[in-house]
Amino acid sequence: MSKGNAGQKSPAFWVPTLYFAEGLPFVVVNVVSVLMYKSMGINDADIAFFTTLVLLPWTLKPFWGPVLEMFKTKKYFVVVTQFIGGVGFGLLALTLKLPSFFQYSLVLLAIIAFNGSTHDIAADGVYINALDMKGQSKYVGWQGAFYNLAKVLSQGAFVFIAGQLEHVVGVVHAWMIVMGMFGAIMVLLSLYHTRMLPTGGSAGQVKTAKEAFDTFWDVVRAFFAKKYIAWGIAFIILYRFAEGQAMKIVPLFFKASRASGGLGLSISQIGIVYGFFPPIAFILGSILAGYFAAKHGLRKSLIVLCAFFNIPFGVYAFLAYATPSSMVIIGASTVLEYFGYGFGFIGLTLFMMQQIAPGKYKMAHYAFATGVMNLGLMIPSALSGFVSDFLGYKHFFVWVMISTIPSFLVTWLVPFRTVEDDGVGAGATAEQESK
Repeated sequence: MSKGNAGQKSPAFWVPTLYFAEGLPFVVVNVVSVLMYKSMGINDADIAFFTTLVLLPWTLKPFWGPVLEMFKTKKYFVVVTQFIGGVGFGLLALTLKLPSFFQYSLVLLAIIAFNGSTHDIAADGVYINALDMKGQSKYVGWQGAFYNLAKVLSQGAFVFIAGQLEHVVGVVHAWMIVMGMFGAIMVLLSLYHTRMLPTGGSAGQVKTAKEAFDTFWDVVRAFFAKKYIAWGIAFIILYRFAEGQAMKIVPLFFKASRASGGLGLSISQIGIVYGFFPPIAFILGSILAGYFAAKHGLRKSLIVLCAFFNIPFGVYAFLAYATPSSMVIIGASTVLEYFGYGFGFIGLTLFMMQQIAPGKYKMAHYAFATGVMNLGLMIPSALSGFVSDFLGYKHFFVWVMISTIPSFLVTWLVPFRTVEDDGVGAGATAEQESK
């Protein structure tokens, strides 16, 4: 299961917490901030555009990913960035009382995003280097489950808390408290991982600027020299194309008044919708998908995973047209979508891990892949507010379903690398497919 030392802690003690810590900053920057700004009176187009713009570091992280291959251990960067992230959320909470809170908070969100993307590079490096192929497949469901558990709890339980506090202490202080809670969680995770996390391997120390420059370009060259890399990039970008458009608009659609085509939910009701059952559905979907892919092999599983990922977005088109007032119907629709999301997301994770990352620079190349993935989210996400304003919620969610077609096409057509293509286990694919 692991490549490391006999005394190393079981992955069960650190994989869930590591990926919860990886997911939380991304979700807060990308989704929770949307609801916070909506409560504080910012318009939809500005929210969608600027909260997407600050996601740029998750797209650009391949540019500094190779640097993390050169210094310290991967654990070192994980622990430090988790602590810095906690401090960043604390400072963000303090800016919300300022007259120009929108500008200052966006700056801090950008800093948190840069720090969080650096954390992700190191965290993925620990996972890929500490676990062998069997271990990666075994724990990938847990990895995806707890990454997205951070998403569901952040925009579920914590949004519910914010909504309740808004009635008690006011909007500003409510969100100050919640952002402070996010900061405290990150600091506690940092302290926990100082003891529980494996090193993920030591970096090769560089002694001169020329060595650093040569290493950087060798990482870049090796990435683009991989067989079928253009197909791989297309797959990573298009797999989440529909999600990239829906993810910003769904919470805004939930909160928008019924007169404007929304569901008219309060912040607390949105927290309830995202609360207890969607996390369970997501975790169940992720774990089942991990075992499903391990049993059938990624190549045979991928189109099924793609279908589970994309088709459930249709529930939002249903909600936009039916505009039900029943929280049971709204909640059940969300549960269905989250089960499919959890099941289908494993396809993209395993593809990047087993088809893109293998080779000399696993951590940096996985960072390249996730950076490309975030670019695939950023562009449609940044434009989604304008598209939604132009089409209205009903037609927008129909457009989202049309946007799933490229995902199905690229999933069907993408070729797979084998062990022989690069001399390194290109995703246990050959091994799995031979079973």
